[in-house]
Amino acid sequence: MNTEFQPYYAVIFTSKQSNTLEGYAEMAQQMEQLAKEQPGFLGMDSARNDIGITVSYWDSLDSIQKWKQHSEHLVAQRKGKTHWYSWYNVKICKVEREYEF
Repeated sequence: MNTEFQPYYAVIFTSKQSNTLEGYAEMAQQMEQLAKEQPGFLGMDSARNDIGITVSYWDSLDSIQKWKQHSEHLVAQRKGKTHWYSWYNVKICKVEREYEF
């Protein structure tokens, strides 16, 4: 991810899966590919054990809102609520600084 040290936004999606996961892997892969094609998308990190955490990075709040309202993403959101997740939480944060080792 190249942000050139400009502030950007992180959408932190934390979830607990239900016992019904039919079609989940395919939809998750499709949403990741679709997100990468969206204006303002900067990157993504993800991990899953008992709880899943996916963090997507965006250049603006407007880009995040457009992604949230994307028609195919809306389908995935509905299926997530009705089939794949027993719980989830979304946090949107502004990243002011970053560093790594």
